[in-house]
Amino acid sequence: MKKLKADKDFKLSNYPTKEDKINPDKAKNDLKDLRKEIAKIQDKMYAQNKYSVLICLQGMDTAGKDSLIREVFKDFNARGVVVHSFKTPTSKELQHDYLWRHYVALPERGKFAVFNRTHYENVLVTRVHPKYLLHENLPKINDTKDVKPSFWKARFEQINAFEKHITQNGTIILKFYLHLSKDEQKERLLRRLEEENHNWKFSPGDLEERKLWDKYMESYEDAIKNTSTNYAPWYIIPADDKKVARYLVAKKILEELKKHKDISYPELPEDIEKDIASYRDELENE
Repeated sequence: MKKLKADKDFKLSNYPTKEDKINPDKAKNDLKDLRKEIAKIQDKMYAQNKYSVLICLQGMDTAGKDSLIREVFKDFNARGVVVHSFKTPTSKELQHDYLWRHYVALPERGKFAVFNRTHYENVLVTRVHPKYLLHENLPKINDTKDVKPSFWKARFEQINAFEKHITQNGTIILKFYLHLSKDEQKERLLRRLEEENHNWKFSPGDLEERKLWDKYMESYEDAIKNTSTNYAPWYIIPADDKKVARYLVAKKILEELKKHKDISYPELPEDIEKDIASYRDELENE
């Protein structure tokens, strides 16, 4: 299997959309063990109340983000994970800088937050559709012609600073790009049209965005290359097979969490620990 982590010389074309060396059925079975192990670590995190985890998921329409969230975090205690899906900014959100709504959605200590689409929409969708930036009422941006390459460079720096700040304060960040091929997206969109129980997922806007595929790929490549850091790495997940993609994401989450050797249950205070036997006797003899 080729590497998943994006490096400083990142090119999207060097990463496959399909991983043929992993059997999908085996991946589905192995996922069951992986998600149980992740849930055990989250239970320790909750008790310790020191770390939090932010999982960022990006990908084109139909990449499988929703089903991945459902399957990877299925064994979590409901109190341990919160999912945020960021849509078009509200009028209130537009009264703040673009990172504000993401700051307020960050996970509490001991918990996971999953961003289904993320703060990276602000250097992806807005880059493909720069007219959306005009809604932010930014100084010196009065027309799309005012959006220069330096604007995007500055946003990458702002995002890196945001992520560095929260990692230094106990948030573990893992970012996953679900790398879907254009052909596979076509098949999934057709299934949405053909299968009645999936019709509701289809929007004519999906086809309009598909026409801009190359622009999106360029934007993803530039964003990932400029924001994959040691403290907040990007992982490129082959997503043409959903079972394999879910397995790879779960495997990487578990691998990274295991590196934090200090995640553990808190120790009992000495005055309680030394009297455990007497507490047990009291309960058994009441």
